[in-house]
Amino acid sequence: MITREIRLTGHVTGVPGPGHFAVAETAVDGEVLVRTEQLGLAATYLELMRADCRLPVPAWQPGQRVGVAALGTVVRSASDALQVGDLVQSMTGWSEHSAGPAAAYVKLDRDAFPDPGFHLGQGPTAFHGMAEIAKVGEGDVVFVSGAAGGVGSLAGQIAKRLGAARVIGSAGSAAKVRYLVGELGFDAAFDHHDDPVARLRELAPEGISVFFDVVGGAQYDAALQVARPGARFALCGSLSSQLGDAADRFPEPDRAEAERRGVVLSPFSCHHTPEQISAWQRHFRAWLAEGRFVFPQTVVEGSITDVPQAFLDLLRGAYRGNVSVRLT
Repeated sequence: MITREIRLTGHVTGVPGPGHFAVAETAVDGEVLVRTEQLGLAATYLELMRADCRLPVPAWQPGQRVGVAALGTVVRSASDALQVGDLVQSMTGWSEHSAGPAAAYVKLDRDAFPDPGFHLGQGPTAFHGMAEIAKVGEGDVVFVSGAAGGVGSLAGQIAKRLGAARVIGSAGSAAKVRYLVGELGFDAAFDHHDDPVARLRELAPEGISVFFDVVGGAQYDAALQVARPGARFALCGSLSSQLGDAADRFPEPDRAEAERRGVVLSPFSCHHTPEQISAWQRHFRAWLAEGRFVFPQTVVEGSITDVPQAFLDLLRGAYRGNVSVRLT
């Protein structure tokens, strides 16, 4: 059949815009045909649009369909593994339909979560970083940068569930600061446009023992200044500099200062094993059932042609939590 998809028109340098995307018609055929219903969005996609991509996966090329995580319903199947009507997840990206071998799709339980979009959350990254990399436990004082985003909004809650004594978050506006404390259960939060060192010293007078970083830059430097000896830093990203060139986007952390302060730096990947995904989902379901967890998400309603603008809006901080587009 013929379907529509979004393609990259050229590699991104600097700030991306609508001209980097184009709608194209293409034929899809395979063992299984799936109608796309919801597409996950993440700031990480921007790096895949650059010729000098620094992620451990190939960059997207001009003329290639973009996007990754997708949810959809099987509308035709020649496989015993999948039936018409099954909800499936794939990495097929921004298209109205996809097709391929049954093995390319993961069958999901429609009743596992309150909303199918919960499957598109960035929980595996947040859980792996907090539980396995930072090893958060009883009594920890935790600082999460970019705490209103898809990863950070989950990471802070995970730290609380793992026993942290105090969780502090940073965000980009007063409204987001109120959201972190009032709705997500952070103990304190501040606007990153303020002096981060002064705010952290105010909110964590005895220092932090864990830093979960998705921003880098000034917030990483501030965390170093208030870190206790032996503090664990789980380094997930550098959103503060994501629009620069390769050297700017991935600045080398100040390892000498970290060593002088006895801070343990642990960068980690956002690509996860089935075991890591399973660990997150097991805890996520339990915490939701207990009423002890909020899944922060923004769902944008629109057609396939609206997806690029939703992605650009995400990059400028227009949304909170995990972001997806539900195709209408």
